Amino acid sequence: MSAAFKLRPDKPGNWRRQAALGLMAVFAVAVLGRAFYLQVVENDFLTREGNKRQVRTVALQANRGAVRDRNGEPLALSAPVDSIWVVPSDLLDAPPYVVAMSKLLGVSSRELEGFLRERSDRQFVYLKRQIDPDEAKRFMALGAPGVFSQREYRRYYPAGEVAAHVVGFCDIDGKGQEGIEAAQDAAMRGTPGSRRVIRDRAGHVIEDTDDYTQAQPGQDVNLTLDLRLQYLAYRELKSAVESNQAKGGLIVVADAHSGDILALASQPGYNPNRADDRDSGGLRNRAVVDSFEPGSTIKPLLISQALETHAIPADIHIDTGPGFFKVGALTVHDVHPEGEIDLALLLAKSSNVGAAKVGLIMGPESVWTGYQKFGIGEPVGSGLPGEASGVLRKYNDWGQIATATASYGYGLTVNALQLVRAYTGIANDGLMPQLSILHRDHEIPAQRVISAQTARTMRQLLEGVVNKGGSAVRGMVAGYRVAGKTGTVRKNANGSYIEGHHQAVFIGMLPAEHPRLVSLVMIDDPSGDDYYGGAVSAPVFARVMAGAARLLQIPPDISPQAPQLQTAGAAAMTAAPGIALGAGVHP
Repeated sequence: MSAAFKLRPDKPGNWRRQAALGLMAVFAVAVLGRAFYLQVVENDFLTREGNKRQVRTVALQANRGAVRDRNGEPLALSAPVDSIWVVPSDLLDAPPYVVAMSKLLGVSSRELEGFLRERSDRQFVYLKRQIDPDEAKRFMALGAPGVFSQREYRRYYPAGEVAAHVVGFCDIDGKGQEGIEAAQDAAMRGTPGSRRVIRDRAGHVIEDTDDYTQAQPGQDVNLTLDLRLQYLAYRELKSAVESNQAKGGLIVVADAHSGDILALASQPGYNPNRADDRDSGGLRNRAVVDSFEPGSTIKPLLISQALETHAIPADIHIDTGPGFFKVGALTVHDVHPEGEIDLALLLAKSSNVGAAKVGLIMGPESVWTGYQKFGIGEPVGSGLPGEASGVLRKYNDWGQIATATASYGYGLTVNALQLVRAYTGIANDGLMPQLSILHRDHEIPAQRVISAQTARTMRQLLEGVVNKGGSAVRGMVAGYRVAGKTGTVRKNANGSYIEGHHQAVFIGMLPAEHPRLVSLVMIDDPSGDDYYGGAVSAPVFARVMAGAARLLQIPPDISPQAPQLQTAGAAAMTAAPGIALGAGVHP
């Protein structure tokens, strides 16, 4: 073999074949490595990312429990609605659908596009909340990519503004914001459910998975409210506030035996079905969150304690002199001086001088103890949120002036529910029930605050307030004996009284001999010709109680004639000689 032949190179195809095979081997290793990396190392991450695009968890909203009155009438219900939501990036990838969606939404396509681009990194954005299911079908009929429909529930309030302050309302996400909706939110909300579904690129559900959790509906809440009485009370209160050009008002009607709140309304009001009608002034439930000085409406509690402790005899006569009385630097005034008066006339004419003298006889500890027994200064626990607790300072801080002013209702504060609760103790023969707006399967035992005899005596005395010559003749109800008390309270702001501004109060019970109902009416800052409780609030009480007596079929009193003012509740009082207190002498 020649040298030239030995030095000749290999055939051209051999090295190229080896290089190609080498490259293919490297590529295969890379593919296998990449596959290993994706399938093993990055498996969890990629699964999650894939699920984001194909597998979705659809929330199943729980049906919120209903709110009903004592007769089963609906006060709050949930109706099924749909909400439209979108994956912005998916819809942006299909411009023709952006234009079509904008027309259904009632906005320009540019506006919708800008909205979506600002949120393009999100996977869930609401386009329109809580719409009628038929309207939602029009959105879904477009077949736009990334657009979905979700079932929700919207709250409706059949009674509207009439029961708004009791029932309250929910926000758009179904969370209670005011009233019973807020107080019972956890019970009514229920437990949401969920289901996992597989969607195609257009967002259509193509398969349900086995991962499904059923939503648990919320509990219904049953109230003590009687919607018939609520309509009546709200109508009369609103009319009185308007006719007296007042800033507001409140009314509470309660069952004297059980403590069930049958009606509760406040003015100004609002419509819970309209989000644009919920201003801060209208939201305030004055009967619950407002506190005020009770004024003369406290006097029956004072006299009850005085009779119960035998600090004074039932037939006491008090000399109120010319209608004023000095207690240190304080001068106590009567609007209508009556000279020598008994307890019936003290209440009928609402004598501050007489009450101050009785309070000074009792002393600060006894006055304070009497108020505390009636629940003054203690929360009611009615079931409504935001209750004002009121203020009753300890008697250790009282001097003679504080004792005198507390005796006719100044220097302490109450809310309407506290005052109603106290009067149920007088109406219910001395047993004060627990007030509640929530239906109770078992009544809480009533608390004994005064004896049955003292309670009956007080009711007879309070009849004189509503009879001829009393301060609340306009509180009479045809066919019924009524016992009650007026109060005309000066308004206090920043620690001082505002000249010419008052709160007109009347609280009463019916029928007087065996009361079924107790009701309080307060008109805030009436600016008409009258501002006294007997002239402004008592007529509202009379109209509401007349209607309530018919609705509840309360029989008229057997003996409609009330005792004369001068008798001082003669049937309940002993015929002992009168005791006169000198006008210029401290009792």
